[in-house]
Formats: sequence, C-alpha cells, structure tokens
Amino acid sequence: MKQAIVVRNDLKMSKGKIAAQASHASLESYKRADKDKILKWESCGYKKIVLKVQSEEELLELYQEAKKMGVVCALITDAGHTQIEPNTRTCVGIGPDCDEVVDKLTGHLKLL
Repeated sequence: MKQAIVVRNDLKMSKGKIAAQASHASLESYKRADKDKILKWESCGYKKIVLKVQSEEELLELYQEAKKMGVVCALITDAGHTQIEPNTRTCVGIGPDCDEVVDKLTGHLKLL
C-alpha cells in the first residue's frame, strides 16, 4: 500500500510551497479513501512517493485516469494567497491503494 503525490514542476514553487501543497494532496486523498485501505496503509507505515509532472495538462490527464480507474484521488487548487495565481492546480494525491495500482498510474513519472 502506498500513496503518490504528483506535483507540477513547471510552477517553480518554493520548497515550502511544495511541501504545503503536497500535504494538502496527501491529506485530502487520505480523507476520501476507503476505511479498509486506510487501515492497511497505516499498518504499512504510510508509504508515500512524491513525483513530478511538467504541465497542468499532464496533471489533469493523470487525475482523470485515476478517476476512470476508480482510484481515490484529490486535485489540489491553490487559493493564490502567496506565490501563485488563484485557482492554480498544483498537485494530485493518489491513493492510498495497492502498490501495483499506484504504479500503473504513476510508474512512468520521475521523483520530484
């Protein structure tokens, strides 16, 4: 069991901003997950990977594919109070789910 957080690399967010946005994605996807998957994930140590995409288009394609596959996911949109414009889509949380399912969606992506 693991969770993937996929961040837009083209936005050139600071490390702190990335950490905040990734945290939003992780927590929101977690809250939407099935209780059985949450329990399994918790017992495995909350494994996460943080990956990158190069555009909003790539982020949205990944989000739509996860939804199509029935994998819990959360698209994060920033309020625009600090570094980026309001309503900017910054990242996606995927899972927690089985490693194989998450890898099928994200295995082609590079680590952030």
